[in-house]
Amino acid sequence: MKILVINAGSSSLKYQLFNMVDRSVIAKGICECIGSGGKLIHKRPGREDYILNVELPTHDDAIDLLLKVLVDKEVGVINDISEINAVGHRIAHGGEKYKKSTVIDSKVIKELEELNPINPLHGPPIIKGIKACMHYMPNTPQVGVFDTSYYSDLPDFRYIYPLPYELYTEKKIRRYGFHGTSHRYVTAQVAKYTGKGLEELKIITCHLGNGSSITATANGKAVDTSMGFTPQEGVVMGTRSGTIDPSIIPYLMKEDNLSPAEVEDIINKKSGLLGISGVSNDAREVTKAAKEGNYRAQLALKILVNSIKKLIGAYVAEMNGLDVLVFTAGIGENDGNVRKLVCEDMDYLGIKIDEDKNANAPKGEEWEISAPGSRVRTFIIPTNEELMIALDTSALIQNS
Repeated sequence: MKILVINAGSSSLKYQLFNMVDRSVIAKGICECIGSGGKLIHKRPGREDYILNVELPTHDDAIDLLLKVLVDKEVGVINDISEINAVGHRIAHGGEKYKKSTVIDSKVIKELEELNPINPLHGPPIIKGIKACMHYMPNTPQVGVFDTSYYSDLPDFRYIYPLPYELYTEKKIRRYGFHGTSHRYVTAQVAKYTGKGLEELKIITCHLGNGSSITATANGKAVDTSMGFTPQEGVVMGTRSGTIDPSIIPYLMKEDNLSPAEVEDIINKKSGLLGISGVSNDAREVTKAAKEGNYRAQLALKILVNSIKKLIGAYVAEMNGLDVLVFTAGIGENDGNVRKLVCEDMDYLGIKIDEDKNANAPKGEEWEISAPGSRVRTFIIPTNEELMIALDTSALIQNS
């Protein structure tokens, strides 16, 4: 069985083609600069990358191109599109309705379009990608895998904000949570190292990258998460502020005569590591500047680490304990300095890491960094959202 996984963004479209027999990646790539030029980067294991500069006015054009490339006699990896058994789509927002992965039809698309007001950044391009796949592959099942579905079992007192209750019932303003596919994948990986079932474990997973979120899982279900109504809430991120006093927003609007869009631009694109350091949104560049004595870069790292530590402490309190701590995504997997700073002075909670194991962790591998005798086991587990989407898609079409 072959599953094509699509992750459509506002101006890009990432793809991976899996052979589900051994879960191997047959090909992967990205269509970039959709709507403002166009570029395809197509990768195949053991072969040279194929790069094509071509106009891609729409997502429809990007899907058309990648399907042609997959069957191309020189650079392709399959003989015919009919070899693709299904397409799995990463969907950031499923609202309250979609609590599990779903086969997509016209009714599902209509309901996704109704979510666009609360998902204006990610919703429209995802729907464009789905429609393009349905157009070029009309007989191939399309499956939606929702980032929000992992949080469908959150108790109401953890997802309803302390605002007038009507804002929830009428406007659906609540905590939804994001990065759920990543948290679900790395949480599932934990069980094989502990010798226990997920229903026996209390786990905190730290997905740390340009966008970051932290999730607490107990008894195999998410019990809380740091992102909220949007992916803006929670820990400090590359360009996003994370949690701030909400009164800052109307204050800025009044004092500087800013529009809602201008304030949103500040907290989404000009804040976080970039805004504090003035150096970069990339933690590697900020860390380099901090080591060179840049005060603002040092401050940015301290604020980042503190925001993570506070949430870990809160989630330990909510779960009344902790068995496993996991780091994943770009910063979590690759930045030993951030991991070290997060785990420092956490021995009261039972978190102790081996500094040598942490500093010398191999790239791209699952790796335990717990110190001997640590009550909490700490792991680096590379995320694989695409494989999770492929597994869900495969299971759905086999059972339908």
